[in-house]
Amino acid sequence: MSFQNLLLPPSFFQWCEATFIGHWIKYSRWDFAILETMHIIGITLLIGSTLVVDLRLLGVGNRTLSTKQLSDELEPWTRVALGFTIATGVPMFLSEAVRMGLNGPFLFKMILLIFALLIHFTIRRRAIRPGMEDGILFGRVVACLSLISWLSVALAGRAIAFFMTLNGSSPG
Repeated sequence: MSFQNLLLPPSFFQWCEATFIGHWIKYSRWDFAILETMHIIGITLLIGSTLVVDLRLLGVGNRTLSTKQLSDELEPWTRVALGFTIATGVPMFLSEAVRMGLNGPFLFKMILLIFALLIHFTIRRRAIRPGMEDGILFGRVVACLSLISWLSVALAGRAIAFFMTLNGSSPG
């Protein structure tokens, strides 16, 4: 029994995979590959827009805009990229839910994703609010946490495929 099965019963993963979307993608020739490509594009946009603001919090980059102004300009990109990433990730999960239920890196990625979202929507917002001086210790720590958390999500996502390959199955 895997750690995920302690959190959710195996029947949950079986149900997910048996849904119309899960079944459709699982047995499609190209849908998983297309979704995965779109998912990676979304993650790239998400990390890119976050990186620009986090670098500004670290005191690097364009100083013509305040960190708050820069964040406000990039926030629509960040939100669209996050939505796009979730909208492509859920169907990919549904198509391989049973295998993901046995995949340690998948659980790790979900934990890291929750952590990254909490950082982004709580302490990071506090660090970029108006009146916060760029380059102060709090902002630098938050920027480092943000960068590490989002990059860890991406690396854990990559580890999912490696774990499946090591266990004799290929993604998609």
